[in-house]
Parts: sequence; C-alpha cells; structure tokens
Amino acid sequence: MTDLNHPAAPSPEGAGVPVCPRHPGTVAYVRCQRCERPTCPACQVPGAVGIHCVDCARRASSQRRGARTALGGRPVADALATKALIGACLLVYALQFFLPSLTLALGFAPVVAVAEPWRFVTTALLHASLMHLAFNMWALWVLGTVLEPLLGRWRFVALCLISALGGSTAIYWLASPGTPSWWTVTVGASGAVFGLFATMFLVQRRFGRDTTQIVLLLVLNAVISVVGANISWQGHLGGLLAGGALAAIYAWAPRERRQAVGLMGTAGVGLLLLVLIALRALLV
Repeated sequence: MTDLNHPAAPSPEGAGVPVCPRHPGTVAYVRCQRCERPTCPACQVPGAVGIHCVDCARRASSQRRGARTALGGRPVADALATKALIGACLLVYALQFFLPSLTLALGFAPVVAVAEPWRFVTTALLHASLMHLAFNMWALWVLGTVLEPLLGRWRFVALCLISALGGSTAIYWLASPGTPSWWTVTVGASGAVFGLFATMFLVQRRFGRDTTQIVLLLVLNAVISVVGANISWQGHLGGLLAGGALAAIYAWAPRERRQAVGLMGTAGVGLLLLVLIALRALLV
C-alpha cells in the first residue's frame, strides 16, 4: 500500500538505493526520524531529536499549540489592525472634504442617539481638523504598535470599539436635554485613544513597570480636555473608564482561562454600556 502523502518513487540506480520521495532523482541515505522515509538535504528539517522530513515537520508545526504573548495574545509580525484603523480615519477625513454632510450624518449628538444609534461608534472615524486628526493618529500609532502585539488583534480591536462606545455613552449621560450640549455634534477617536492610555497604564502596573510617563501624559491630556476650547472631556472620560475596565479584565484574567474570560469580559462591558444607553434613553 502506498501513502499518498509520501508517494513512492523509482530509484535512479536500482531498487536497493533509497531516494527522496519529493525529489525522485536524488539519492538520500538520511531517513526522517518520524516516518523513516529517505529525505534529501533540500528536504531535511533539523529537529530536537534527529532529522525530520518537510512533511512531518509541517504536520508537527500545525499540531503544536501556538505561542502566546505575556497577556495571552497571538504574536503578530505587524500591527495590522492599528494600521487599518488609522487608514480608515484618514480615508473618512478625506471624504469629509468632499462630503461636508458626512460629519452631521455620522458624528454623535445626544438628540439623535436613539434614532441613529450607529453614531455612537462611527463618530470615532471623524475629525474636526487636521491637528485633531494628527494627534489622535499619532497616539493611536504609538499605543497600538505596543498594545496590539501584546493583546492580540481581536482584543485590541474590541478595546478600541468599547472605548469609543464608552466615550459616546458618557457624552450621552452628561449632556442635558434642552441645552446646547444636547444638540452639539461631537467627533473624534479620542475616546478610543483614552481607552488605550488607560490600557497602557494598567499593563505597565500589571508587570510592575514604571508608569510615570503614562501618568504624565494622562494628566496633561486631562488638563487640556478641561481647559481647552471645543474639547469633549466627557468623551475622554468615558473612553478612559470603559477602556480601563476592559483592560483590567484582559490584564488580570487567569492564565489558564484567558480566552474565555476575555470573551466574557468583552461581552459584559459591551452589554453594560448598552444597558446604560437604554437607561439614559428612558430617563430623557
């Protein structure tokens, strides 16, 4: 019987000379330690014990449990999600020049929160000025290139979405019906960025590292949020709290149950925000 994964091949010099199954014209006296079939130098993969053929090495690699980062994320070669989020913000900002109505259609305003709930998240893709865009994209790049490889892509994306949703939720709760704040349109990824700031702080604390720089950045941005003109400190606060809550779950989840706790924690924080939104809608 012939193994289809390792087809037999005729020997170039007679039946008694072993040849490589992948290269039938090559004599191979070295045998794979797993399947014991001949393997030529081009197909040899050094193993912990002896030489393995390419097929056995590939099969073993696919069965081996993937490596994990210190917080249980799958190691990634590049911050693909971070780049995608930045690219989306840049694209939407360019579209705002050609479609000025896009800001009013996608920006968050408490007065239309219930009627158009997508605004809770889409507002994070919009920006009011080039300076506003530049700061948020710089912060997203600096924080994302560190946190995405550490958390893994799905948890990083979830963290950004939950933080953005938390920022809009805080604006919704802290705006007063009948006042200008109830009608004001708010835009920007600052809620998501502040959630990443909170995450960086908690991750540093989790591993006992110095948090002086991140604390100074948070204090500086908090001061700017309060004293600066046309800056939504409510959105910053909401993103900070929501992102920090989810980050704490990711950082202190039991090692043996990280994935399950991460999924339940993400769903739990998201559900809590939805409940807060529904409760606010009932109180209006």
